[in-house]
Amino acid sequence: MGHTSLEKIIALQKNPANIRNLCILAHVDHGKTTLADCLVASNGIISSRLAGKLRYLDSREDEQVRGITMKSSAISLHYRNGDQEYLLNLIDSPGHVDFSSEVSTAVRLCDGAIVVVDAVEGVCPQVNAITGTLFTSKVLEERAEKEKEEEKESETLSGDQVFDWSAGLEEVDDSHLYFSPEQGNVVFASAIDGWGFSIQQFAHIYSQRMGIKAEVLLKTLWGDFYLNAKAKKIMKGAQAKGKKPLFVQFVLDNIWSLYDAVVTRRDKEKVEKVVASLGIKVMARDLRHSDPKVLLSAICSQWLPVSQAVLSMVCEKLPSPLDMASERAEKLMSVGARRFDSLPAQTQKLKTAFLQCSSEDNAPVIVFVSKMFAVDTKALPKYKPRPLTQEEIVQRRELARQRHADRMAADQTAAESHKELAHSEIMMESLTVKDSKPEEEEELKETFIAFARVYSGVVKKGQRVHLDGIYNSNLAINVLVHSFSHLCQVPEGCSASDCVFEVPHLSCCSMESIYLLMGRELEDLEEVPAGNVLGIGGLEECVLKSATLSTTPACPPFTPLNFEATPIVRVAVEPKHPSEMPKLVRGMRLLNQADPCAEVLIQETGEHVLVTAGEVHLQRCLDDLRDRFAKIEISASKPIIPFRETVVRPPKVDMVNEELGKQQKVAIIHQVSHQVISQVMDGLVTLTTPNRLATVCVRAIPLPQEVTQLLESNSEVIRTLEQINMSLREGKSLDISLRTLEAIAGLKDQLDSLLQGRKWRNAVERIWAFGPRRYGPNILLNNVDSYQRPSVWQCLGRGDKTVEAGAQAAVLRDFDNSIISGFLLATLSGPMCEEPLMGVCFCVERWDVQSSAPAQHQESFEEDSMSHKALADNKVERSSETSAQEEGMASGLGQAERRPEPASDCYGPVSGQLIAAMKEACRHAFQAQPQRLMAAMYTCEIMATAEVLGRVYGVLGKREGRVLHEEMKEGTDMFIIKAVLPVAESFGFADEIRKRTSGLASPQLVFSHWEVISSDPYWVPTTEEEYLHFGEKADSANQALKYMNAVRRRKGLYVEEKIVEHAEKQRTLSKNK
Repeated sequence: MGHTSLEKIIALQKNPANIRNLCILAHVDHGKTTLADCLVASNGIISSRLAGKLRYLDSREDEQVRGITMKSSAISLHYRNGDQEYLLNLIDSPGHVDFSSEVSTAVRLCDGAIVVVDAVEGVCPQVNAITGTLFTSKVLEERAEKEKEEEKESETLSGDQVFDWSAGLEEVDDSHLYFSPEQGNVVFASAIDGWGFSIQQFAHIYSQRMGIKAEVLLKTLWGDFYLNAKAKKIMKGAQAKGKKPLFVQFVLDNIWSLYDAVVTRRDKEKVEKVVASLGIKVMARDLRHSDPKVLLSAICSQWLPVSQAVLSMVCEKLPSPLDMASERAEKLMSVGARRFDSLPAQTQKLKTAFLQCSSEDNAPVIVFVSKMFAVDTKALPKYKPRPLTQEEIVQRRELARQRHADRMAADQTAAESHKELAHSEIMMESLTVKDSKPEEEEELKETFIAFARVYSGVVKKGQRVHLDGIYNSNLAINVLVHSFSHLCQVPEGCSASDCVFEVPHLSCCSMESIYLLMGRELEDLEEVPAGNVLGIGGLEECVLKSATLSTTPACPPFTPLNFEATPIVRVAVEPKHPSEMPKLVRGMRLLNQADPCAEVLIQETGEHVLVTAGEVHLQRCLDDLRDRFAKIEISASKPIIPFRETVVRPPKVDMVNEELGKQQKVAIIHQVSHQVISQVMDGLVTLTTPNRLATVCVRAIPLPQEVTQLLESNSEVIRTLEQINMSLREGKSLDISLRTLEAIAGLKDQLDSLLQGRKWRNAVERIWAFGPRRYGPNILLNNVDSYQRPSVWQCLGRGDKTVEAGAQAAVLRDFDNSIISGFLLATLSGPMCEEPLMGVCFCVERWDVQSSAPAQHQESFEEDSMSHKALADNKVERSSETSAQEEGMASGLGQAERRPEPASDCYGPVSGQLIAAMKEACRHAFQAQPQRLMAAMYTCEIMATAEVLGRVYGVLGKREGRVLHEEMKEGTDMFIIKAVLPVAESFGFADEIRKRTSGLASPQLVFSHWEVISSDPYWVPTTEEEYLHFGEKADSANQALKYMNAVRRRKGLYVEEKIVEHAEKQRTLSKNK
């Protein structure tokens, strides 16, 4: 097929029934980009000889050097299947786990995918992660439709019905969801050699030759069937009878014999016979070529072209934009914990627009931007060189001839002075050109293009739309309720060009330019109808990473993208020349916008921190920052490794596995800055404020591991719960969806089932707060007998959906927020190395406040809620380096300003002192228990042969890794090793393992969980056995102490270590003679 014109693609865009939006998914190095090259070559964009070598969709220089894809690239292809013409919007996605965020941005815009599986390595971890998500969503859609039918049938039945939820999966015929060659959704191919086929192709060929029905061959070519030559029948049981299966006999034997003749034996006569029997023509230069692969590719690309097999399968098996499932449309619009049926009526009507995918004038325009990507301004269509017309070519030719004639005449008659003058003019001209270059360079900069898809309506150049970009789930409830309440005030015919209503997250923007994405090139378009993928220019000032664009304000923001890889690797970045700091700040802002996964933070210490998903991702971001966005020399710190601090149960054995005796701790009294701290035997810490007006008793208890994991995985639900409680304390009524209440009730039930035992009796009802930042994996428990505060689960106390603030809120005691704020500050930065706490429960056993002021009335509660909000906004969100003294002072001053009455000291200095006292009490209660560090862990999956297995184990053991299991891949000599590896030890791990195994093993690292480091960082040897095992220093083998000291040193905290180990007097050379 020749090169497709732009006009043809524009015409195809108007028929959504023949549009296919698809992406290529696979593990790293399994041939996605090579396959994409073959498909691109079918449209004449590149030569078929360069397919697999050019890697056309890898446009970045580092992609070509490393040989891996790092970003998603889109291209539009034209394909004719029978009498139908199709437009295929193809997106090539990365396979490396560090760039899985790019895969998420591509999958959101597509209706289907091509999954590439290597025949040698088989299904790998990345493929499992991707296809698992796709398969689950498809099964759930099928099950949802089946359940709706069952509900209709059950309405006519009487009595209670018990339904098995797994029955929906078992009863429905889901065979079409699986990959199977006989269903036509599997193609066997070699992209590098240019061949590919499906079972249908060979069934059609052999049905004509052998006179067997194509339907019979379709069912028997793949499976345990063989051909009985005597009976001329296809029979079952090839494996049991030792016969060749039909697939081997009819398909693979032919391909193997071709490889044998062309590549192995180079038999010219047999090659000529094969070419003649296949009825194809091969050029003489291909037959004479020294590389047999060239001849093989020439034969295969005509006999079994891979592009034809793949693209015909795509056209037949993948859905068009018109076939979008209603379940998917509902999921896209149901942001946060809201159900689709709880959305306003105007919003629910938009579901019809999704399903119809209409391009009519009255259809609302709905566009989703999945990412922003940067392109060089010179690559934009308006800066492309325009082809000259015939008249312009003739005119330029005449001018060139005239100049040449004048120059020849001048050379003959000009004097020496004239030559010098001409030389000086040329020099002046070159100087002016040189002077103007920096100005041009300043003008040329990176331009951001939005990678988007039109779900409804027609996008036109210069069109104004509403931009909906709220993806902060912490504000989701309040903002969405506020925005949906404004929809009743919006007129029916409101457009984006009208005034923007006072909706917090809604703004207005203009789509200045629209582009057709063609791999490395962009083409200007005037309009794009529904169902197409496009690029939008002019949104760089409006959209950060992703957003929803619509002409109707009733369209909610789409569900945010779900990234598989969590950003975990941090580095601090600074310019080599301090005067270039503004360029660095601008460059990091552009990098944050260009990368969907990277995060940019500015800490209170002034450090600019870059957070990335892994080592390869970090290197790419630093290169982009240096060469594209900041264009300055930068220096990056060593990776900042995150840790967590926790407490554990008292160990029963020591470091040498000797049983510990029952040693009773003696009470210790510390006198620190007028604060009296007493620590008793069972870990209860009592602390009094400096003004002697308040006393708190706190005990730290380790949470069960299952509870910690539950709190961490349900952080969004806890954040929602806190937002609801905040609104209730402020006296607001809130409409809470049934789905939200179900999620909160489910969390409470799970906590009830996990917190069992005498010490956890009634603990769930006594939860005071979660921390840090009000939604972390730590709990504050209220064990004060005389204080019955409202439950955090009070929103579950009423049956109806609307919960109003009642008189229950009045029982909140004075300074309740001060206790919570102290707890939040303590959990944000622990005493070991100022890292956040994890899996710790602080129980407040006693809390006494002596006040000379009269008892407070309802006004105190209002002030309390104000201080609660101020503390939550201004203090809790700070980084772990924030000092406690500044927090206490700021809080005290803020409270004193709000309460001007000198008679009452309720919100004066006492509040600030109580915050500081509570924080210190929590820290000392933490130190009273056995302390441990928690390290971030990667899950590491390695595929290796038996020869290098020992070397893989050696590298893992050296880096504190732990092998979970290994298994041999069936049918191969490859072993799959699954291990866990600390993030702190992972830097350089991939390079080292490749060097040690000569490239035969390559790991995939994905952040998995937090794990307690078993060794005690404060342990020192005391007994003879311990000295024998660990020596006198005992610091060389203490991994936790090494990590803790490294973090403390980085933060500028005190580190207890010897500066000089063995001091000696300096000797001079003369004394040594």
